[in-house]
Amino acid sequence: MGEFFSNVARYPKYLISIIIGGLVALLEPFFKNRSNPLIVVGLISSVVSAFITFYFVLQAMTNPVNLQS
Repeated sequence: MGEFFSNVARYPKYLISIIIGGLVALLEPFFKNRSNPLIVVGLISSVVSAFITFYFVLQAMTNPVNLQS
């Protein structure tokens, strides 16, 4: 039974490593071209846009508006 729990404990580490590896693979081309100012502006605006979108989605999920009033 102990072997079962040790196997189950490995899954979160595996998930985190998959997510980090995917992010690194997606962002690597942007960091290679960071000498180009247009790429830097696009990368910064994309990150800011992602945070704003994430904020509004979480706000809408946690504070739903009652439209029937």
